[in-house]
Amino acid sequence: MQDEILIQISNKIKDVRKEKNITIQDLANKAQVSKGLISQIENNRTIPSLPVLMKIIDALNLDLTDFFKDMSSRKKAANRIEFKKPKEYKPFEKEYAKGFLYRRMFTRTIHGRLVDFVLLELKNGARRTRNVKTESFEYNYMIKGKLEYEIEDQKYIFQEGESLFFDSRMPHKLSNIGGVDATMLVVYFFLPENA
Repeated sequence: MQDEILIQISNKIKDVRKEKNITIQDLANKAQVSKGLISQIENNRTIPSLPVLMKIIDALNLDLTDFFKDMSSRKKAANRIEFKKPKEYKPFEKEYAKGFLYRRMFTRTIHGRLVDFVLLELKNGARRTRNVKTESFEYNYMIKGKLEYEIEDQKYIFQEGESLFFDSRMPHKLSNIGGVDATMLVVYFFLPENA
């Protein structure tokens, strides 16, 4: 199964859950899994096993055909060009943090590895209060503003024009300390299982 489809599965679970006004806890209870696992799946932080995926689909009261009907692998020629305007960037919630606005620009599988291009806006004063981890390497380019990035207890002040690359499996969090809204390009290079 293509990594792009796995992200589509995660997004579909979250979209259907929200559309049906089901809380993460209610879905977890009905699917007989932990709330944390549902959150990790919805935020593309873990891949569900097939039995867990089947339980979640059943808990959402969907049949398999309906769940998978709009999903497709985007096997495209390497020389294909895709152009998007900012209004086409799809907003999504990576994990709840007030003032963090994520917009997915492109998601592509390149040489068998998933790469996710995201525009992240942090509202003035926005901060993550707890560390997060992602099964990826992460490249950040600061477009506007000033952030404090804490990675494994090491703090970095990150300003316009600067870049940061790190193994995002390390615990990390960030805060907007610049006094204005900040914007950053984030590129996630997802790792294969067992990497």
